[in-house]
Amino acid sequence: MKIRGIRQDLLTLLLEMGRENHPNEFAAVIREQDGVMEELNLLPGTIGREDSASLFYDMMPLDTHVAGSVHSHPNGVIIPSDADLNFFPRTGRYHLIIGYPYRKNDWRCFTADGEPCDLEVIA
Repeated sequence: MKIRGIRQDLLTLLLEMGRENHPNEFAAVIREQDGVMEELNLLPGTIGREDSASLFYDMMPLDTHVAGSVHSHPNGVIIPSDADLNFFPRTGRYHLIIGYPYRKNDWRCFTADGEPCDLEVIA
Protein backbone atom coordinates (compact mmCIF):
# COMPACT_ATOMS: atom_id res chain seq x y z
CA MET A 1 0.00 0.00 0.00
CA LYS A 2 1.19 3.48 -0.83
CA ILE A 3 1.51 5.84 2.11
CA ARG A 4 -0.19 9.15 1.32
CA GLY A 5 0.05 11.01 4.60
CA ILE A 6 0.86 11.32 8.28
CA ARG A 7 -1.44 12.40 11.09
CA GLN A 8 -0.60 15.84 12.49
CA ASP A 9 -0.70 14.57 16.07
CA LEU A 10 1.80 11.80 15.25
CA LEU A 11 4.14 14.28 13.56
CA THR A 12 3.88 16.61 16.58
CA LEU A 13 4.75 13.68 18.87
CA LEU A 14 7.77 12.73 16.73
CA LEU A 15 9.14 16.28 16.79
CA GLU A 16 8.70 16.37 20.57
CA MET A 17 10.51 13.02 20.88
CA GLY A 18 13.41 14.51 18.94
CA ARG A 19 13.59 17.42 21.38
CA GLU A 20 13.25 15.17 24.44
CA ASN A 21 15.98 12.75 23.31
CA HIS A 22 18.42 15.39 22.03
CA PRO A 23 21.43 15.14 21.76
CA ASN A 24 20.78 11.42 21.33
CA GLU A 25 19.00 9.87 18.38
CA PHE A 26 15.76 7.98 18.82
CA ALA A 27 14.28 5.30 16.57
CA ALA A 28 10.89 3.65 16.32
CA VAL A 29 8.53 1.87 13.95
CA ILE A 30 5.53 3.59 12.37
CA ARG A 31 2.26 1.81 11.60
CA GLU A 32 -0.32 2.90 9.05
CA GLN A 33 -4.04 2.56 8.55
CA ASP A 34 -5.57 3.06 5.09
CA GLY A 35 -2.36 4.64 3.78
CA VAL A 36 -1.94 7.13 6.62
CA MET A 37 0.84 6.94 9.21
CA GLU A 38 -1.06 6.94 12.48
CA GLU A 39 0.79 5.08 15.21
CA LEU A 40 4.23 4.84 16.75
CA ASN A 41 5.68 1.59 18.10
CA LEU A 42 8.61 1.91 20.49
CA LEU A 43 10.37 -1.42 20.37
CA PRO A 44 11.79 -2.95 23.56
CA GLY A 45 15.57 -2.77 23.71
CA THR A 46 15.95 0.24 21.41
CA ILE A 47 19.16 2.13 22.11
CA GLY A 48 19.78 5.79 21.31
CA ARG A 49 23.21 7.39 21.23
CA GLU A 50 24.58 10.72 20.01
CA ASP A 51 25.65 9.24 16.68
CA SER A 52 23.14 6.41 16.17
CA ALA A 53 20.07 4.56 17.31
CA SER A 54 19.46 0.84 16.97
CA LEU A 55 16.41 -1.40 17.05
CA PHE A 56 16.13 -5.08 17.81
CA TYR A 57 14.68 -6.40 14.56
CA ASP A 58 13.26 -9.49 16.26
CA MET A 59 10.94 -7.15 18.21
CA MET A 60 9.36 -5.77 15.01
CA PRO A 61 5.60 -6.23 14.67
CA LEU A 62 4.78 -8.95 12.16
CA ASP A 63 1.58 -7.46 10.74
CA THR A 64 1.10 -5.79 7.38
CA HIS A 65 0.41 -2.34 8.84
CA VAL A 66 4.07 -1.48 9.45
CA ALA A 67 4.77 1.47 7.15
CA GLY A 68 8.42 1.92 8.07
CA SER A 69 10.57 3.71 10.60
CA VAL A 70 11.32 7.06 12.14
CA HIS A 71 14.54 8.28 13.68
CA SER A 72 16.12 11.58 14.55
CA HIS A 73 19.24 13.33 13.33
CA PRO A 74 20.43 15.57 16.18
CA ASN A 75 22.98 17.14 13.81
CA GLY A 76 20.09 18.65 11.80
CA VAL A 77 21.06 17.00 8.51
CA ILE A 78 17.79 15.62 7.16
CA ILE A 79 19.12 13.30 4.48
CA PRO A 80 19.78 9.57 4.82
CA SER A 81 23.26 8.47 5.82
CA ASP A 82 24.84 5.30 4.46
CA ALA A 83 23.79 3.56 7.70
CA ASP A 84 20.21 4.78 7.14
CA LEU A 85 20.19 3.36 3.61
CA ASN A 86 21.17 -0.03 5.05
CA PHE A 87 18.56 0.27 7.82
CA PHE A 88 15.56 1.40 5.74
CA PRO A 89 14.88 -1.80 3.73
CA ARG A 90 14.90 -3.86 6.92
CA THR A 91 12.11 -1.86 8.56
CA GLY A 92 9.53 -1.08 5.88
CA ARG A 93 8.79 1.02 2.82
CA TYR A 94 8.67 4.60 4.15
CA HIS A 95 11.03 6.32 6.58
CA LEU A 96 10.96 9.61 8.41
CA ILE A 97 14.00 11.55 9.56
CA ILE A 98 13.30 14.16 12.23
CA GLY A 99 16.04 16.80 12.45
CA TYR A 100 17.28 19.35 14.93
CA PRO A 101 15.90 21.85 15.99
CA TYR A 102 12.71 19.77 15.63
CA ARG A 103 10.36 22.47 14.35
CA LYS A 104 7.27 21.71 12.26
CA ASN A 105 9.22 21.58 8.97
CA ASP A 106 12.32 19.80 10.30
CA TRP A 107 11.46 16.37 8.90
CA ARG A 108 11.49 14.47 5.62
CA CYS A 109 10.13 11.19 4.32
CA PHE A 110 12.14 8.76 2.19
CA THR A 111 11.39 5.48 0.46
CA ALA A 112 13.31 2.35 1.41
CA ASP A 113 15.88 3.10 -1.32
CA GLY A 114 16.48 6.62 0.05
CA GLU A 115 14.44 8.62 -2.46
CA PRO A 116 12.56 11.66 -1.08
CA CYS A 117 8.82 11.12 -0.77
CA ASP A 118 6.15 13.78 -0.22
CA LEU A 119 3.59 13.18 2.52
CA GLU A 120 0.45 15.12 3.28
CA VAL A 121 0.06 16.19 6.91
CA ILE A 122 -3.49 15.25 7.87
CA ALA A 123 -5.33 16.96 10.75
